[in-house]
Amino acid sequence: MTLSQLGAFVFVARLGSVKAAARALGISEPAVSQSLAQLRRHLGDPLLTRSAGGMVLTEGGRRLLGIASQIVALGAEAVAAVQPGGPARLHVVMDGVLAEHVAGPLVCLFNQRKSMDASTGVAATAEMPLLLTSRLADVAVGPQLTGPGLVSRPVLRCRLVAVAAPHGHRDHWLVGPSGTDPAGDSGRLLRLLRVPESHVRVFANQTAAWKAAAEGAGVAPAVAHLVASQVRRGELVVVETAATPMPVSWYATVLEPGTRSASADAFLDFLTTPAATQVMRSPDEGIPRARFRPPVHVSIWS
Repeated sequence: MTLSQLGAFVFVARLGSVKAAARALGISEPAVSQSLAQLRRHLGDPLLTRSAGGMVLTEGGRRLLGIASQIVALGAEAVAAVQPGGPARLHVVMDGVLAEHVAGPLVCLFNQRKSMDASTGVAATAEMPLLLTSRLADVAVGPQLTGPGLVSRPVLRCRLVAVAAPHGHRDHWLVGPSGTDPAGDSGRLLRLLRVPESHVRVFANQTAAWKAAAEGAGVAPAVAHLVASQVRRGELVVVETAATPMPVSWYATVLEPGTRSASADAFLDFLTTPAATQVMRSPDEGIPRARFRPPVHVSIWS
């Protein structure tokens, strides 16, 4: 029985499918299935069975879940404790829109201020609490999260609008991957407008969805300040709907004090600074040249 096997079990049990677990863990579906199969053989119990509504825990699986969750979290803490004198590390997960438009300049500025090894990843709203409690992420930025041991703080107020070409078609809604997240802001907007699935087209990223909207393919949800430059240039116009403009907020969610990492506290403090707010409001402006220090990689050949 290994940590990877227990981690696969916990994520499948919490998220309800092998596919969702693989996406959250950043590994392949066959790898998750193999780890789960090995754990089943070792314990002599199926642990999870399929049903019409997804995966269902057996009695043995229910008894194991709480213990396995604690072991996975302790495993992550053990890895972090091996080299306490090493460079501080931070892993931030964000929803698709923030990861695409805000993560780069925001983390770059943070790294310059704190000299910390920070990385980012994309996660659906339902995956974020588990990534935090399993210590696989230090901070989650996106919709507000609730749950035992979690603290969510608002970091930026925004408006969600609908945009389209001045004279384009408006019978389809164009979204990035985050638009398929039922708990995300775009997903909530589509539900409020009762948009049928047959009228939704999903693109590889939000930029591609906005580009298709500018070419007249349909209407796209957008965070107002992120699409402001396209609107100013006349490439897109704001379309009135029954649910927009919709006020939304971006939240930073961490574990409770005493259980979260020092790097999580540092990032929370950073998010309250005017510089961080400016980057989140105008990420396409980048950061001042004087503050930019790209990493230098040196290779020594003998």
